[in-house]
Amino acid sequence: MQDQCDTADVLAGGSGAAPPPPDTSGSDQLVTALLTASRVLVGISARSLADVEETVTLAQFRTLVVVAAHGRTTLVRLAARLGVNASTAQRSVDRLVAAGLLDRRENPQDRRELVIDLTGAGADLVRRVTDRRRGAIGEIVGAIPAARHGDLVAALEAFAHAADEPRTDADAATRLGW
Repeated sequence: MQDQCDTADVLAGGSGAAPPPPDTSGSDQLVTALLTASRVLVGISARSLADVEETVTLAQFRTLVVVAAHGRTTLVRLAARLGVNASTAQRSVDRLVAAGLLDRRENPQDRRELVIDLTGAGADLVRRVTDRRRGAIGEIVGAIPAARHGDLVAALEAFAHAADEPRTDADAATRLGW
């Protein structure tokens, strides 16, 4: 009976009992594992941008990647895909247009609308940085036993799907008509 009172006291915000033990469920373990993996990936991302950090910020690079993945787009769609408001996306687009990495033109189907697309220089920058990331990640994957690759691929694809993130290789194939 005392355990029930202590639990009720804690749930009610009282200080009469020790805090509940940390959640050790599979979900909590998965979140912790993903947070740890994200630190590795952020480090790889930062290093992959080292050669171009005077040209683009990490946020601007994300804008380029989203345009590369989805193809020609409008500012409103781009902002939604980035999860930012239109004015934030507009500032990023303005800087990337000025840097020659994005092109902004009148939509031939609707002159009231502007469309945004990568320039050749923008596509080259995305390719170079992505190649650096792919190489660094490939080195880490090489240290994982091959027998575990399939499970890891399935888990990461499920995670990306849940986040509505398109597959990198599928995007390129789609843009080439596959």
